[in-house]
Amino acid sequence: MIDLFGTPSLIGALAALTVGAVIALRRRHVNGRTLEQAAAAAGGNGRIVPDAPVPIPDSDAESLDVWGFRDTRFEVNERGHVELVGARYELSGQELPSLVPWVLDVMGAPLKRDETNRPAYPPEVPAPRSNAAFDDELRGSFKPDQLSTDAALRLRHGHGHTQEEMWAIKHGSIDRVPDLVVYPEDEEQVVRLVAAAARHAVCLIPYGGGTNVTEALRCPKDEQRTIVSVDMTRMNRVLWIDPVNRQAFVQAGAPGRLIMEQLEQHGFTMGHEPDSVEFSTLGGWVATNASGMKKNRYGNIEDIVLDVHLVTPAGKLERATAFPRESVGADPRLAVLGSEGNIGIITGAVVKLFPLPEVQRYGSVVFPSFEEGVAFLYDLMHSGRPPASVRLVDNLQFQFSMALKPGSTGLHQLKSRAQKWFVTRIKGFDPQKMVACTLVFEGDRSEVREQEERVYRVARAHNGMKAGAENGRRGYQLTFSIAYIRDFIMNHYLIGESFETSVPWSHVLTLCENVKRRVLDECAQRNLPGKPFISCRVTQLYETGVCVYFYFGYYYKGVDNPSEIYAEMENAARDEILRSGGSLSHHHGIGKLRESFLPRVMSEASLEMNRRTKRAFDPDNIFGVRNQGIGS
Repeated sequence: MIDLFGTPSLIGALAALTVGAVIALRRRHVNGRTLEQAAAAAGGNGRIVPDAPVPIPDSDAESLDVWGFRDTRFEVNERGHVELVGARYELSGQELPSLVPWVLDVMGAPLKRDETNRPAYPPEVPAPRSNAAFDDELRGSFKPDQLSTDAALRLRHGHGHTQEEMWAIKHGSIDRVPDLVVYPEDEEQVVRLVAAAARHAVCLIPYGGGTNVTEALRCPKDEQRTIVSVDMTRMNRVLWIDPVNRQAFVQAGAPGRLIMEQLEQHGFTMGHEPDSVEFSTLGGWVATNASGMKKNRYGNIEDIVLDVHLVTPAGKLERATAFPRESVGADPRLAVLGSEGNIGIITGAVVKLFPLPEVQRYGSVVFPSFEEGVAFLYDLMHSGRPPASVRLVDNLQFQFSMALKPGSTGLHQLKSRAQKWFVTRIKGFDPQKMVACTLVFEGDRSEVREQEERVYRVARAHNGMKAGAENGRRGYQLTFSIAYIRDFIMNHYLIGESFETSVPWSHVLTLCENVKRRVLDECAQRNLPGKPFISCRVTQLYETGVCVYFYFGYYYKGVDNPSEIYAEMENAARDEILRSGGSLSHHHGIGKLRESFLPRVMSEASLEMNRRTKRAFDPDNIFGVRNQGIGS
């Protein structure tokens, strides 16, 4: 491996038994217990009530001005090497000696310690607009620490993580931010808050993890009412677990990392792991119709959620019981998926649970070209159930991952050189064309063994070569640490962002080629300095197609209005995606960033249906965030 990166009488007897007796006879188990033992241990209603999560310590505080935790950031050290400060990730505390020369070679951009575009954060924050009658009513229902007009907090609740928003808070301004931040602690407080907002004509905007990349939190500039950001992060519990029926009720403000911790204590997982899983919340996943890295095994959020609780001005949307499936006519719950804060506040959801996998293993494969990698994905998807996660990066991203490797010395360095020599000289892989696929296998031992055998058999048919479990594990873990790169490079005159689409198999290669060419042409027309970075990776597989992520950045030193220019080119890329047969979004949603493209992908009748749904739930536009152009 390369370290790159029955008898008739028995049948008659069974037929006479009840379903419960059959289950007892077969001794089906839940985390090592029979169903009856699990139900008894869980109490009379068969439910476990997990302990509340430990309060988040100050050491886990999130940054207000950049992505992620406050204790983690990339920087150029005194030796001129990039390193990830902190101790939270595998990459933390390690020098990356190849990154600076690689960025200079690929983008023509020097990452120098003393050559930075220092941010002017924070910008001036508009004074809050108060509603005295509303404020008086809130003070009767909420504790003082549940209400805040702090300028820094209001600013943070008025933006997500698009490059335009991050540029604005560092080098520009935001015209309108929430006037008040409210932290409800239970559903009844949410009900009272919504009722008070309706009585006093106040605008509410739900807030989860603040990780969106669609300008979904941007406040309308012309909104004259008091704007209240409803921060759901104190509603962060798994309220109950049903171990027999494998369901749980999770509050909407719970971030992925807390959901995972609470469920793992009882032997379960939701299996939903978006790239932002450390910070994004259940409510945000539902509101954006999200997808995760392991969707092949566990499904997308619409496959996992069984019921949703939503508080609207028209009342609560909820049901007494969540069934495996129903046919009850038009289901209003479906309107909540992808609603992006337009119709109410999601307070929680009943979700499916899965036992923690018996085995988790990683793998990786290198291919001579992106074309052969995509052909491998197609055959893998149609040869049986694929591994939990399968990701294919193009050559430029493969090179980038190599540049992110810590320096090696002695035997490790010799081993790395020998392996590179074997791949390029003996196997004949071109370093400027080869690509890599990372894999995560989860399940019982026999299932994982079967998947591994099938994956590597299909890979060999497409000239793929095993590249080792360590590279697969490292590639998966890099997802979390490289999220900090965007804010780091912005300080060094590089501006960049990612955007995604889904596309049928027949259009994957042409779409990737067309979008890359369009971005390069747009950059050339503007005569930008340096060399633009445009790459892609395939992140999710379906029977009918894939999700493709694009990454684009350019060197902006000496460029006027670099953020606006980036937005123009991203819009051009989005136009090319639609021209080439791709979707408007796969899992990020629409927000305000992509709303102008909606008429190209939806009929007028479809758009009007969404507008009428908004009016049915929220006739007075209390939820005035105006995402997807609704409620204007």
